[in-house]
Amino acid sequence: MKAVVYRNMGEAQAVLELVELPTPAPGPGEVRVRVAYSGVNPSDTKARGGVSLAAMPYPYVVPHSDGSGVVDAIGPGADRSLRGRRVWFFNAQWLRQHGSAADYVCLPEQLVRPLPDHVGLLDAAGIGIPLLTAWHAVHAYTDVWNRTVLVTGGAGNVGLHAIQLARRAGARVLATASSAAKAGLARAAGAHDVFAYDDPAVLAARVKDASGGKGADLLVDVDAAFYAPLYPQLLAEGGSAVVYGSRAPDIRLDYRGMMRVAGSVSHFLVYKLGGVALAQALQGVDTLLDSGGHHFAPATVFAGSEAALAHVFVEQARPGKALLSFLPEG
Repeated sequence: MKAVVYRNMGEAQAVLELVELPTPAPGPGEVRVRVAYSGVNPSDTKARGGVSLAAMPYPYVVPHSDGSGVVDAIGPGADRSLRGRRVWFFNAQWLRQHGSAADYVCLPEQLVRPLPDHVGLLDAAGIGIPLLTAWHAVHAYTDVWNRTVLVTGGAGNVGLHAIQLARRAGARVLATASSAAKAGLARAAGAHDVFAYDDPAVLAARVKDASGGKGADLLVDVDAAFYAPLYPQLLAEGGSAVVYGSRAPDIRLDYRGMMRVAGSVSHFLVYKLGGVALAQALQGVDTLLDSGGHHFAPATVFAGSEAALAHVFVEQARPGKALLSFLPEG
């Protein structure tokens, strides 16, 4: 089978290559998916670039945790009703050598979810990490009905999902964006107001003004290194900041400011969700997909041989979802 691999960590153009690997067979409790599209996330580029890992965990890695395709083989003890089903999957390369950037991937059946008929494989490859992250951030910490939610990075893949989820849940939704074009994407997703964030004082004033002087009851944050110092100015009394990303490893938190607003900060890594938290997120996403009406960011599709371009697309924070296509030619 064709697969994208890297044998050393480094820049995408230097280390990613398309190679031939043996087609895997599913083990006990596993299913094999004939991959249609492999989703590229920032965590994939950080692992490949050596940002989030100190050393190569395997002699080579097939990257990417998200994707979509059709189950074509069932391992011993796995659910045989999954054979032939269109599916989305997640965490393919989390603590594993072989991710979704290949013609085939074998996965524990718990990581594979059947798709409703009305959800295409293109959109399905963007479900996994972004939508699970957004669902957990919006729903796991507080009830947002009739409250104000601020989504930072509102035009990102997680941000666009979070805006829609919060709007569906009855929140007044605010967002930040770095350009007029990205602000338009956030508004199209359902944000009531979208703000630039280059001037922190202006941002804080606009958030307070848009929330009737209160601030955000929930802040869904993609970059704690930038926004954490502003939490006391952005949060309402008793508000919560939920952090799922940061451009830098260290953040500064204004302790006295947070005490004055009785604010809280929570962090999570979607790859490590388990137990009740994961079950609730999966049920929530499945219910959302079944109900229809949820919109996905436009996809930019690259061939497997263009994996480096897809990684650069993500590293440059360009709007939309980067996917590798592994559909059979012709």
